[in-house]
Amino acid sequence: MENNKVFNVAIVGLGFGAEFIPIYQKHPNANLVAVCQRSKEKLDQVADAWKIPKRYTDYQELLKDPDIDVVHINTPPFTHADMSVDGLLAGKHVACTIPMALTAEDCKRIVDAQKQTGKLYMMMETVVYSREFLYVKSLYEQGVLGKIQFLRGSHQQDMTGWPEYWEGLPPLLNATHAISPVLTICDSQAEYVECLGSGTIDKSMHGRYGSPFSVETTHIKFKDSDLAAEVTRSLYGLSRQYRESFDVYGSKKSFEWSLTAEGKHVLHTGEVAEHIDIPDFADRLPEEIRQFTREFVYDNEENTHLSFVQGSGHGGSHPHLVHELLSALVENRVPYPNAVRGANITCSGILSHQSALKGGERVYLPEWTLE
Repeated sequence: MENNKVFNVAIVGLGFGAEFIPIYQKHPNANLVAVCQRSKEKLDQVADAWKIPKRYTDYQELLKDPDIDVVHINTPPFTHADMSVDGLLAGKHVACTIPMALTAEDCKRIVDAQKQTGKLYMMMETVVYSREFLYVKSLYEQGVLGKIQFLRGSHQQDMTGWPEYWEGLPPLLNATHAISPVLTICDSQAEYVECLGSGTIDKSMHGRYGSPFSVETTHIKFKDSDLAAEVTRSLYGLSRQYRESFDVYGSKKSFEWSLTAEGKHVLHTGEVAEHIDIPDFADRLPEEIRQFTREFVYDNEENTHLSFVQGSGHGGSHPHLVHELLSALVENRVPYPNAVRGANITCSGILSHQSALKGGERVYLPEWTLE
């Protein structure tokens, strides 16, 4: 990859987004020129600490800055669609944390805006750049797993105490962490989904999103494939340690995620099970950012959530995400997941919830989510 191309980046949202500051600062193809945060106090605190010159409390003002090439959005989920579309239409390349959006209609708006502008869009899904996924993907590509026969994704977490807008969120409405690995391992796309809801959350939470379910479990049928996957997600009313996981079952070997955070992953050969250690994949990155696959980046004392503890920030994925984004820009290619693939992943969850509300009715993914 050429090292002489440099893109000016702005990070929008400085909670989770602050984790990416030193990665961009050290990447040879990035120049972190600006940050954006509604709270001026927090904005100045972070910008001062990292000596970032440009500071915005208004996203629309940031988009008027002609020096900014790329915006990396890390704001609450309900803001993602408008901010992504606005960024693209302003002539910026857009990277956005998950979910892409919370409705299929908003996903389509982003797909349409990307096609209209020709600017790059990347959904910054962590799981498909985690060391666990990179390991299993490499086993599959080497033929070690044999023919993939079935896949499973699961993301269970207790959202009690999170900001109010999360209360009562349907489990699969924001399910890309569980869906992305099963669709990505074989470079697949979802054709249709069939989903059932199970259990009931507290009635006080039913009204916000019109959903009673404690758990949603969907089956995803892959397009032009004999494969299907099962995905389960829970957020409230269920006793379970945090687990963001995927399992891959092949004809020669199968991979299963550990049952607990303290446990080890398992590789099955026939009926023989072996506990395994997952290697790091820092050697795939520029030397300047390799350290960030194993280290917390910005505020590890505050980020005690198990998605961080479970592997130095989402399985060491953060520098891989940044590198994929910048590599795509340097090489003038489409990143993964791009707008269409991001929409297929995201809408698989959104439409699964619609299926659950209809008692498991089959729902097909729209044509615009398919490549």
